[in-house]
Amino acid sequence: MTTQSLDAVFNNGVFRPITPQDVSIYEGQKVRLSIETTALSDDLSDNNILKLATSVYEGLSEQQIDEIEQIALNRSPFEKG
Repeated sequence: MTTQSLDAVFNNGVFRPITPQDVSIYEGQKVRLSIETTALSDDLSDNNILKLATSVYEGLSEQQIDEIEQIALNRSPFEKG
């Protein structure tokens, strides 16, 4: 058994590496995770917030990004009528 370490964020039930990693495991391989949380102030640092903000659209097509932005900018559900 080998041990590797990487920093990750837990979102929607999935651990996502903070930066791209070279890990020597194959797709579908079982692994054992040991969780060591960081202080909340570390998670909210300017650098980490910037990393998270720049990865919001990661992996999405231009069309998907446009659709998300259209939904976000649609204020009609909030208008009194």
